[in-house]
Amino acid sequence: MPSPAHIRSTVATIVDQPDDLRELRTFHKALADVNRLRIVQRLVQGPATVGELIDTVGLSQPLVSWHVSRLKAAGVVETRRTGREVFCQLRPNVFDEVAERQRVLLGMTTRPAHGIEAH
Repeated sequence: MPSPAHIRSTVATIVDQPDDLRELRTFHKALADVNRLRIVQRLVQGPATVGELIDTVGLSQPLVSWHVSRLKAAGVVETRRTGREVFCQLRPNVFDEVAERQRVLLGMTTRPAHGIEAH
């Protein structure tokens, strides 16, 4: 997954390559699962251990870990291990960064409306 600096660099240069679109697809696919959305919803409240996420979503440890790995691969979640515990948290500003990148890549930058005149 590209670093935040790489994302900002890409947005700044407005490079529209298929790889960029694939990264957007990976992000959206990661969020296209209700269990992963429930994990994100819990992490909005703050960092959580995998055990706490298991309690939140009611799935087995292997399934929660798999969902966390999908979110991590998409750059949504960061993890760190402390002893036997794995702590998960949302990557800071991830949704703002992806929203901006998406607007640029899809050509949705703010422009004045054409053909509409104010009276």
